[in-house]
Amino acid sequence: MDVADLPGVPDWLPDHLRADGIEELYPPQAEAVEAGVTRGENLVAAIPTASGKTLVAELAMLSSVARGGTALYIVPLRALASEKRAEFEQFEEYGLDVGVSTGNYESDGGWLADKDIVVATSEKVDSLVRNDAPWIADLTCVVSDEVHLVDDGNRGPTLEVTLAKLRRLNPDLQTVALSATIGNADELAGWLDAELVDSDWRPIDLQKGVHYGQALHLEDGSQQRLAVQNNEKPTAAIVRDTLTDDTDEDGDVVEEGGSTLVFVNSRRNAESAAGRLGSTVRPHLSDEERDQLADVAAEIRDVSDTETSDDLADAVADGAAFHHAGLARGHRELVEDAFRDRLVKVVCATPTLAAGVNTPSRRVVVRDWRRYDGEAGGMQPLSVLEVHQMMGRAGRPGLDPYGEAALIANSHDELDELFERYVWADPEPVRSKLAAEPALRTHILATVASGFARSRGGLLEFLEQTLYASQTTESGRLERVVDDVLTYLERNGFVERDGDELDATSLGHTVSRLYLDPMSAAEIVDGLEHWERHAGTDDTAEPSGEGGFTTASELADGERAGDTDPDDISALGLFHLVSRTPDMYELYLRSGDREEYEMAVYEREGELLGSTPSEFEDDRFEDWLAAFKTARLLEDWASEVDEETITERYGVGPGDIRGKVETAQWLLGAAESLASEVGLDAAPAISEARRRVEHGVGEELIDLAGVRGVGRKRARRLYDAGITDRAQLRDAPKPTVLAALRGRRKTAENVLESAGHRDPSMDGVDPDPDVAVDEDGASEPDETAEDQSSLGDF
Repeated sequence: MDVADLPGVPDWLPDHLRADGIEELYPPQAEAVEAGVTRGENLVAAIPTASGKTLVAELAMLSSVARGGTALYIVPLRALASEKRAEFEQFEEYGLDVGVSTGNYESDGGWLADKDIVVATSEKVDSLVRNDAPWIADLTCVVSDEVHLVDDGNRGPTLEVTLAKLRRLNPDLQTVALSATIGNADELAGWLDAELVDSDWRPIDLQKGVHYGQALHLEDGSQQRLAVQNNEKPTAAIVRDTLTDDTDEDGDVVEEGGSTLVFVNSRRNAESAAGRLGSTVRPHLSDEERDQLADVAAEIRDVSDTETSDDLADAVADGAAFHHAGLARGHRELVEDAFRDRLVKVVCATPTLAAGVNTPSRRVVVRDWRRYDGEAGGMQPLSVLEVHQMMGRAGRPGLDPYGEAALIANSHDELDELFERYVWADPEPVRSKLAAEPALRTHILATVASGFARSRGGLLEFLEQTLYASQTTESGRLERVVDDVLTYLERNGFVERDGDELDATSLGHTVSRLYLDPMSAAEIVDGLEHWERHAGTDDTAEPSGEGGFTTASELADGERAGDTDPDDISALGLFHLVSRTPDMYELYLRSGDREEYEMAVYEREGELLGSTPSEFEDDRFEDWLAAFKTARLLEDWASEVDEETITERYGVGPGDIRGKVETAQWLLGAAESLASEVGLDAAPAISEARRRVEHGVGEELIDLAGVRGVGRKRARRLYDAGITDRAQLRDAPKPTVLAALRGRRKTAENVLESAGHRDPSMDGVDPDPDVAVDEDGASEPDETAEDQSSLGDF
């Protein structure tokens, strides 16, 4: 289909597409247009990576906006939201306004009301619905990217319920769902009342296969000699072969070498593999590439002062890199950009990189097809869908003549097994995970609180619109789980029942608005109530509520101690309280940790908010200790312990620290609201703990660290120079400020401007020689940059 023949799109779009080199649509895109995607029809597009899904989404959104509507693009990850916004901003030259929203779950996103296209995560959209964002009801088109992730036990239920709510709010809403090829795309289309485009067409030929021995065995039955030399590993042989230029008989290059993505099963394996593969890549680098990579490596070191940062920089200097959720956002962005620019030749990654981030390569190697599964207690095979998602990254349109994806076999039997299990297999059907009680606990409260259902019957009627209801064959299961959850919510004071009628209490509305798991709210309220009842005493009696929770009604009606002092709450106690909620991913207890943290718990038991479980309650005590370890990390961060020490002490990456810090900020903010909601006096202490963890500083530095451009390290240097708060900084002598900030004039000017200094210019100013500065030689990271770690990714 010629772009000039596109129906229903803005007049400027055909010329815009031609300017981008697009004269005709790919076959799946043409099928989507014929199915009515530009005329407001619902569509499920199940097509391979790099086959033009984004253009299908753009056609739907732009045609909807052209009809006077508003479009919403839902992504599974924050990092993808930024990437898609950058893509869609190209349309702003034609008068469209694009917005992105990923954080602040308490906001109704009112500022997004005037946007034509909004990009957001499913969690953010869910929170906008809960907070009654008025513009949500005016949506005319919603695009759900990577919709097969409804199968994900963590994110899936939120996406599923959010789509159901949007369609309930907007009966005429156009729904466009984009997916990789899956086993039951027709079921998704049936659920969404959509036309289906199910295609395996790709613009770049992709051959899947298995490397074994000295050859790459491909799915079409052919073999390519790909020799493993000397003592190298098969992965290194594939990377080396991919990098090597193809030449003709005269020695002229007919095809330049390409890049490789290597998928492994753990962060440690990603880091070690990248370190080893650097020696394979380095001989293939030009002098210019080495110089450019040295600059990228220097930028990486500036992101954080950690061993992880140094290891990544060392690998990148050799043309290799690793990528996982433990990296800071700045690390990941630098790696992705350098890989797309073909400077970094190989990236070793955990499967997080396969989840939609635009990083294709000439070849993909799935080195590890098993990974550890805690529930199963051992190594388990990856799903076919996940492996095919990884393999789909092979082949860059416009850059690569083909794509190849290979698994690694260690025996002839394994060669056969991998062909049967993955290469020739169809992806599994996507199955809803909504009926799990933790997911329903959150979404049932939100459904009642937001008025989508005002009775048990209405709740079941709404849930009948979900994918789960369309897939289940187990009679009565949904009703049983719903009744169990309603009992829990009623017992803990979040919901009131009058016969069949349901109503969220004031506390229930607050919990829903805060985007908390009700069990997290119950844990927080229970812990704060325990402190108020027992502050200043040695009483460690168990709370009276069933299952260890004090109900909201008991909390509201029970006697108050009346003489508690909010200052009695320690920051550690609050950090531990939020760390033991379901909304915080606790740190694992490593071998040898139990004894250390058991002793520490008993030493500081008086600071903890709640009764320490008996060491004979294995699971509960283990969770208590894991939460305590997480709280100690937060305490170290809020006590200005340097990042490198924290990463080594707790075995985490800089991205993990930021992830824990962001989650703690959110949960402490929620705890602040809950304390006020139920009449507790703890809000000031919680607020201080929240601000300390936000800035990573002691109490005395909170005000200074809050100045834009200061951060934890600069705040300490300013404080040590005698500048103790924002007011003093506003009027501080400029030589003192410049000395405290290590002579960095631009930084000093920005800091003084943010503080409201009358004349922030540093022209002609020399650092005060009497101000002592710690010259440790370490690079100073960008402490104000916001990381977007995906919690729970490995």
